[in-house]
Amino acid sequence: MAGSYRNGKDRMERDSSVTGIVLTVAVHLCILGAGLSGGLTYIYPPPEEESILLDFSEDIESPVIREMSGEEPRAVKPDPQREVELVQRSEGQVEGHKANEAMEATTGDDGDVEVPEPPRKKEINRRALFHAANNRAQKDTLAPQTAAEPTDELKSGHASGTAENGKEIGVPKARLKGRSPVNGYLPAPEYPVQKAGTVVVNIKVDNYGNVTGQPSINMEETNVTDQELWQAAINAAKKTKFNRTLDAPPLQEGTITYIFRLK
Repeated sequence: MAGSYRNGKDRMERDSSVTGIVLTVAVHLCILGAGLSGGLTYIYPPPEEESILLDFSEDIESPVIREMSGEEPRAVKPDPQREVELVQRSEGQVEGHKANEAMEATTGDDGDVEVPEPPRKKEINRRALFHAANNRAQKDTLAPQTAAEPTDELKSGHASGTAENGKEIGVPKARLKGRSPVNGYLPAPEYPVQKAGTVVVNIKVDNYGNVTGQPSINMEETNVTDQELWQAAINAAKKTKFNRTLDAPPLQEGTITYIFRLK
């Protein structure tokens, strides 16, 4: 009797434990379902957020609202400062438009800006001016003279001569490698007789630029046999002075050509 009572009691305890577990699981499932359904539900904003906001300030009034209210439109007071700003802005736009038109007018087909060329100054032919001045000076100074003496300031390398009042001037031309006459001039021979021809004189020059020894006539290049022309050329060659140089040989040979021409 006691054993059957104990067995019944154990069975009741097991049934109550199973029932408690089932109820606990069911409660948790209900809570989980409620949470999921609440999380997936879209929350609509309140009606105030979806409404359209209208600005009923004094500065902006809709004509429709004025008609509905029956109020007459109020006169807007002019703002002088605002009008000045508008005028300045419009003037700036007009000036900018004019500048753009000017830029387009000076722009070529390739898009390059064509800058107008400044006016050129008229060039003056200075050589012509000096030539005219020299001509005037010569006309004033080269008047007929009765006693003209030959000059000794004839530049080396000239190939022409002048005859003044019957006195011929020989024009010298030196040929000496690496050397040049002192002051760039060669003494001109003095000869009062009117004769023409070319006389070439052989010379020897030392390191100091002096013509040493006796100059001789170069017969291959001389085209006259007049002894007076020869002697005049030799005398002028003896008076010639060249520049000093230590690089030249002790005796350097060269020539001086004298051209005698009648005017």
